[in-house]
Amino acid sequence: MTVTDYKKTYERHVSSLEGRLPRKDDALQMAIGGEFEAVGKLEYHLLRSLGLSDGQLVVDVGCGCGRLAVQLARFPLIRYVGCDVVQRLLDHASEISGRPDWRFVCSDGAGIPCEDGAADLVCFFSVFTHLLHEDIFRYFRESARVLKPGGRLVFSFLEFRIRCHWTPFIETVQSTLPGQHMNQFIDRDAIRAWAEHAGFEVVQLHDGDKPHIPIPEEIRWENGARMGTLGNLGQSVAVLVKA
Repeated sequence: MTVTDYKKTYERHVSSLEGRLPRKDDALQMAIGGEFEAVGKLEYHLLRSLGLSDGQLVVDVGCGCGRLAVQLARFPLIRYVGCDVVQRLLDHASEISGRPDWRFVCSDGAGIPCEDGAADLVCFFSVFTHLLHEDIFRYFRESARVLKPGGRLVFSFLEFRIRCHWTPFIETVQSTLPGQHMNQFIDRDAIRAWAEHAGFEVVQLHDGDKPHIPIPEEIRWENGARMGTLGNLGQSVAVLVKA
């Protein structure tokens, strides 16, 4: 599935949820996987643990309806660019973040709407999990273009070595409906190869099922589960630095 194909299926997915669920917020949050507040806080604390500070520029590729943006919005000196393939999600993200100084840009390809060497952090949360390997590598090269030297590329991914990641794989195997999202798995050797050829160094690889994100607050999930001290996203996380 190319980025263009993903755009079409994702737009249909969002429209379908909005038609079935009575509340707009519920539909848009479900479109990006649910757990809007808990996952947004974990993403925020992950970036803080990697050195995010005031004055830096965060580029959030696949920002959806603003899960990370709403967590960052309360810090007036953080700069932000969010991009996604669905304008409906971007409009909501812009609305709830309440930051007229931020940019929310609709994308239809593997480009990142940023100048060369402008960004401090580029993140892809639950994005590479749905793209072809070729498109992922295109985003690696785009990230290298927009990042400053020493800037960080952060992304979540699925891998077969993590037992809990088997569930989305088998759901794809059993699905018979046309136009379903592709669940993409990435091998760590592939990450290292892409990093080498795009000008990155791999500095951290975290298992999706092991706590690794420092969290200074208790995070509550919708099912009542709680995280404190350390948390994890469920998906594995890679942190790369531009050489």
